[in-house]
Amino acid sequence: MTFEWDASTYDRVSDPQSRWGSGVLERLELAGDERVLDAGCGSGRVTELLAERLPRGRVVALDASQAMLDEARLRLSRFGARIEYVRADLAAPLPVDGPVDAVFSTAVLHWVADHDGVFRNFAAVLRPGGQLVVQCGGTGNCASVIAVLRETGDGWPGPWTFATPEETRRRLMAAGFEAVNAWLNPEPTAFETGAELETFLRTVVLGAHLERLPDGERAPFVHAVASRLPEAILDYVRLNVVARRSGAAGGR
Repeated sequence: MTFEWDASTYDRVSDPQSRWGSGVLERLELAGDERVLDAGCGSGRVTELLAERLPRGRVVALDASQAMLDEARLRLSRFGARIEYVRADLAAPLPVDGPVDAVFSTAVLHWVADHDGVFRNFAAVLRPGGQLVVQCGGTGNCASVIAVLRETGDGWPGPWTFATPEETRRRLMAAGFEAVNAWLNPEPTAFETGAELETFLRTVVLGAHLERLPDGERAPFVHAVASRLPEAILDYVRLNVVARRSGAAGGR
């Protein structure tokens, strides 16, 4: 991702991502003293819930976007030194000192093209036996939006990688994970037509597309995409992953 996010608006409109993330968070097995990497913390809404589950632990809040990290710092300031902030690209080796007990990530990995590399990078910072809990867009995610994008503007369908559970399992095992479980679940999400839908599309979905356009063409492009959707429902499909880093499980 080369574009910068409107982090304050994202924080305001990302109720679907926060709702899904809070559910995914329940899959982490935590005693409360772990060090957990939140890979793609965004504005910190789900990171805040994670930190509350780690009263004696720490969170490494990592994101590629400086604007998102700045927004997260505001939200998470009450946790003080228990939050480490790292700006990094998930597609590159992660600048995280020392192993973490778990890697947690929601609504992020579909923005990264090289999932093989991402999983290797996660394995490199995760202790043997440590947990990997991920949710992102999976195959079929926002198919109606992509169909409209193919017929709008220059026809670019977008930067996303929406993987299948089968290829994800293979990638994880090759990267050094075991006890891999991967599955899809649909999450169709309805919006009010007009401003609510267009604000969400502009802020959450179409950032990479708008980065390619002059300022004066961005609002008309968002309106064109919104108006061509068959209904004000985004057909989200989430890819879920639970796995363990290969090696001895148990104490840290």
